[in-house]
Amino acid sequence: MTETGPQDDPVGPTADPGASVSANSALTPDVGTAALLDALDTLRARCGALRLPLDVPGVHAARTDLARATDQLDDYLLPRLRAERAPLLVVVGGSTGAGKSTLVNSLLGEQVTTPGVLRPTTRSPVLVHHPLDARWFSGDRVLPGLARVESHTEAPAAGSARALRLVASGSLPQGLALLDAPDVDSVEEANRDLAAQLLGAADLWLFVTTAARYADAVPWDLLTTAAGRRAQVALVLDRVDPGVEEVAVDLRRLMTEHGLRDAALFVVPETAGEGMVDGLLPESAVGELATWLSGLGGDPESRARVIAATRDGVIDDLVRRAGALADAADAQRAADVRLRDAVERHHAEALRQVEAATSDGALLRGEVLARWQDFVGTGEFFRALEAGVGKVRDAVGRFFRGKPKEAPQVEQAIAHGLESVVLDAAEQAAERTYADWRGDPAGASLLDGLELSRTAPNLRPEVAGAIRAWQGDVLALVREQGESRRGTARALSFGLNALGVSLMIVVFASTAGLTGLEVGIAGGTAVAAQKLLEAVFGDDAVRRLAAEAKERLTARVDAVLHGQAARYTAQLDALGTDDVRGERLRDAAATVAAAARDERAARPRTDDGLTRPWSGGLLRGAGTFRPPTSPGGVPRVPGSTAGTGAAAGTSTGTTDDDRPRRAPFWRRRRRGEDA
Repeated sequence: MTETGPQDDPVGPTADPGASVSANSALTPDVGTAALLDALDTLRARCGALRLPLDVPGVHAARTDLARATDQLDDYLLPRLRAERAPLLVVVGGSTGAGKSTLVNSLLGEQVTTPGVLRPTTRSPVLVHHPLDARWFSGDRVLPGLARVESHTEAPAAGSARALRLVASGSLPQGLALLDAPDVDSVEEANRDLAAQLLGAADLWLFVTTAARYADAVPWDLLTTAAGRRAQVALVLDRVDPGVEEVAVDLRRLMTEHGLRDAALFVVPETAGEGMVDGLLPESAVGELATWLSGLGGDPESRARVIAATRDGVIDDLVRRAGALADAADAQRAADVRLRDAVERHHAEALRQVEAATSDGALLRGEVLARWQDFVGTGEFFRALEAGVGKVRDAVGRFFRGKPKEAPQVEQAIAHGLESVVLDAAEQAAERTYADWRGDPAGASLLDGLELSRTAPNLRPEVAGAIRAWQGDVLALVREQGESRRGTARALSFGLNALGVSLMIVVFASTAGLTGLEVGIAGGTAVAAQKLLEAVFGDDAVRRLAAEAKERLTARVDAVLHGQAARYTAQLDALGTDDVRGERLRDAAATVAAAARDERAARPRTDDGLTRPWSGGLLRGAGTFRPPTSPGGVPRVPGSTAGTGAAAGTSTGTTDDDRPRRAPFWRRRRRGEDA
């Protein structure tokens, strides 16, 4: 079904037809509520956009917190604010085998949810509502992620384990709904998660435990969370054997220690099999709870008080939680920066390593030196270098006319040497980056299944291609320089490759060429190359050509290393953690807090916490028990100053002398008296 619940009037009576309003302003006449909804919508959008993929310390708790926050916004807070007149939703939760389903059935006087012997018991949640309240729950107003199944049988359709089974019952007061949730400590994780989600969508928690399990840790974790966000809670201590009533006293102590001092506590005695009729507990066993719930559900003001108290607590908790999530977002971004810095640092070091190896003459040894000497010779050419520039020019002319050995042999030797340098630097960068990421929890999880401890398999041909492209750059520089100078056309026609190789040699000896008697490691090899170039182009041109060739080599190598680094940064880019901003959540949370303060300040106040007449049914057993400390026999509601000690059998300090006596509410209802 796709029907939605009733809505308030679209626009308030004082709305300006020409004014620009938000969607929430159009849906609710209350300005404060509309502003709060707008702020919560923004917070929800930013929570929805938040990703916490990196395994930083505390991230698992933050992910759970984020899921709980979005669930509460979607399942409870936004639907509740948009439909404040919706019935009060009481979620019955508790430990495995606590008797939740039996309790719900006994309150209704009919079998709507089947208790089981096998664990887990309740698999599909059952929501029981008054027949006139069906439309509030048949649509997606609350718990929109759960499909609806309208049935009076326990077994939902196949594949609908996460379906919400809706059951109409005239035993409930109109305005009250009971939801039987899965066990909070179920052996199935999906059941536990669903139970927590349903409890987060409750206006009131009715938490069921037993005399044997009331001190278990898992339920108290949830109850402590409820106390922290000021959720309205009532506890039922089920299956209490005669003579062990002190268990209730000890449970009350635990409730006080865990921040639930004002929560109601109901005690349901153990009932032997023969004491049950058709699987239902006797009315006397559930009378106290039925009386309290009927009085609460039947009074609009009482319901509104409970709803407002729980809603306010959820909002305050969301503001606090948003701050913690903002810190988690900042931790994600810090981890992203840290991992990227490792990649950048090690690959920048690789580039510096290549620059050093191609500037200090180290490449002008071994095969490169041998091929160069074969290319230029060691006799007459070097004696001409010593005789001066004029002799050099003559030697250059004879050198070209003599058709020396092919320059490609030198180019090939340079390419091999340069390739080894680049591959070695890239390999070291990959190893160091991998080690840093492996040692960081945020990076370690990103490495699984990826071959990132070594360079990419196709790196060698990529480097070879980059070097060939650079050698082409060098030849292009020489050609451009020759075309700009007269008198060099003849030399270029015979020796373009020779001049290009000479420029490569100069680049490997110094960024801007050697000057004077500076020979460095390269010795006469670099001097010969520089003298040859100077004889053709002049001193200044050689320095400029060498600097330009060096810059282009650096750019080519940097592009290769950048591609290797991208193998790592691509993992982070895919996660989007570089765009995570905690301040966005903090800003949204601050806006919610301010809107909530304004809405509460403008909220009308009620006079007292007494119940009033209503239409609808009574839960089974209601009226068979009169709370001894409630003025005039009228039970208090959660969130008011009284009502908790009454159910626990303790005094709240309130006396009957403070208020005029009135007949109990169930008697007034039966006699048709007015409030």
